[in-house]
Amino acid sequence: MTFKPDTGCKCDVRIAVNIDDRAPHLSTDILLLHYTGMESADGALDWLCRKESKVSCHYFVYEDGRIVQSVPESRRAWHAGVSSWQGETDQNSRSIGIEIANPGHEYGYPDFPEVQINAVIELCRDILDRNEILPRNVLAHSDVAPMRKADPGEKFPWQKLHENGVGHWVPVQDGDGRQSLRLGDEGDCVSALQSGLSQYGYGVEITGSYNALTKACVVAFQRHFRQSNVDGIADVQTIATLDALVSSVS
Repeated sequence: MTFKPDTGCKCDVRIAVNIDDRAPHLSTDILLLHYTGMESADGALDWLCRKESKVSCHYFVYEDGRIVQSVPESRRAWHAGVSSWQGETDQNSRSIGIEIANPGHEYGYPDFPEVQINAVIELCRDILDRNEILPRNVLAHSDVAPMRKADPGEKFPWQKLHENGVGHWVPVQDGDGRQSLRLGDEGDCVSALQSGLSQYGYGVEITGSYNALTKACVVAFQRHFRQSNVDGIADVQTIATLDALVSSVS
């Protein structure tokens, strides 16, 4: 199989084999960003294209800004895994996936080079121009799989992407002195936090108990929207920033 790249960006093609058809009842309404989490970029791309990996992605962006497409946007790539967003679990059918070469947290987690981020922005803008994807649905892998994934992580420059027309963002809010919430807490304040996370899209149940899933969703939220302190504690900045995001899309 071969295909012509969907993107207007300068792009090579390397065919991945782990692909199938998108679910017919779902539209392509998510742009999902990952880091590769492997020591070698070439090794990561090779793995993503091999049958035994049981994974694949639509696009791959090297540290030097080179772009490779491996799966046509019309097909379902296998990059999201077990996940949830806005009550839907088949993110692979909903999304276009971009793997960004970075060794990740297990291998020192270096900064993303500027040339790489500029290429990611250019590619994202091109994809958004051709697909009906809302800013709030430009997501991290950790947003849709918070119990399993940390990528692309707290060093990924979401604010810069937003400033260049990609994704949703509000400045970190200072809050109003409300108490911090953490693992083991119970009550209406926890329910309100869970409700806000759920309204935005996170796959958390409203139980009134600050459980492990709630903490994982708070960590994912902080990695995306309050990157200065990723600790899983819903402090006043985290809660106020979540409230501002929810209000801005309501």
